[in-house]
Amino acid sequence: MTDLNTRASGAATGTGVRSRPRAVLPALCATQITSWGIVYYAFPVLNPEITAATGWSTTATMAAFSLALVVSGIAGIPVGRVIDHRGPRMVMTAGSVAGAVSLVVIAVAPNLPVFFFGWVLAGFAMAATFYQPAFAALTWWFAPGHVRALTIVTLAGGLASTVFAPLTAVLADHFTWRTTFLVLAVILAVVTIPAHAVALRAPWPPAPPVPADVASTPRDVVRSRPFLLLGLAFMLSAFAMYAVVVTLVPLLIERGYTTSQAAWALGLGGAGQTLGRTLYASLARRTGTTTRTVILIVLGALTTAALATVPGPYGLLIAVSVVAGVVRGNLTLLQATAITDRWGTTHYGRLSGILSAPAMTASALAPFAAALLAPPLGGTPQLFGMLAGIGAAAALIAVGTTVRASAVSSLGNTARDE
Repeated sequence: MTDLNTRASGAATGTGVRSRPRAVLPALCATQITSWGIVYYAFPVLNPEITAATGWSTTATMAAFSLALVVSGIAGIPVGRVIDHRGPRMVMTAGSVAGAVSLVVIAVAPNLPVFFFGWVLAGFAMAATFYQPAFAALTWWFAPGHVRALTIVTLAGGLASTVFAPLTAVLADHFTWRTTFLVLAVILAVVTIPAHAVALRAPWPPAPPVPADVASTPRDVVRSRPFLLLGLAFMLSAFAMYAVVVTLVPLLIERGYTTSQAAWALGLGGAGQTLGRTLYASLARRTGTTTRTVILIVLGALTTAALATVPGPYGLLIAVSVVAGVVRGNLTLLQATAITDRWGTTHYGRLSGILSAPAMTASALAPFAAALLAPPLGGTPQLFGMLAGIGAAAALIAVGTTVRASAVSSLGNTARDE
């Protein structure tokens, strides 16, 4: 049995020699740190002050933020299509402008409708500046060495909260939340607009030629059984993963640990996520695509089950949280390479946008769903047990994501895995 994977390199290798502009990688590292740090991580820091100063409910402000994530997932589909045809420069530069404008709108919002509008605009900015467009750029420019480039950028992105959460807190200590958002908007504009406009000017490589005997089109791929199952597996896995992240602190508090102890467990899990990203290339060299997908989703389900059933000691819970973080870090890169490993790079942006939309939506809805489900299930441990079951179901579905060489040829690149 064969599939369109690679055991030798762990990713589709691409065809031909591609230009690798030197400025792209450092520029995207800087813009990912800044974009994630400001557009995403600043809000959780400022939200308590927002609700206290405006009288708006936490539910309402969180709904606005979640709406941005949903918009981001949906908008990622046309963004990916544009990048495939025209490259990332225009999209990511426009996204940086939209991000700065959205923060200004949020900062001056006199009421909730304007606040919501600002976050809808921020959702478009996320779609045009976060990982998906950056992954598309790196995959096109750096294949066959794109896994290393993707790893470097995700490691940089992992520093976003480390840099901007404390910076946002310092600004909030000296200014109002509105002024803080305005300052952050200026930083976002100064760092990301010129970086995207200048560093992404390199010629966009032509799409790899599709062999004459290949009948597959992007529409065929999207309608294929492996693609549909992969999208479902990633959606269920993302829902379980993000629900675990947002409810880990309540779980530990419910078991008698202090808020500080719970926060340390969550924070060290984040450190594990960074560690996991450094290990992905090694895992990719040793496993085929489908095998790797199943293994990582299974490990995610097992760590969730461990958190559901193990009450302590505290050191053991810390260890489980770190391992769960390692798995999450690997899953980020797994999703970044899922399209290339199975269908090549020709329509990477479009297919990746379609594949990621359900997972983005699920991650946006996970916090609300977790809060609603915990009470009727009997508590947070029972919720974690249900989430482990969802993760196990996702792993089972992922078994069917192998692309048969006899049925579908790669849209540009093929590699086989025994």
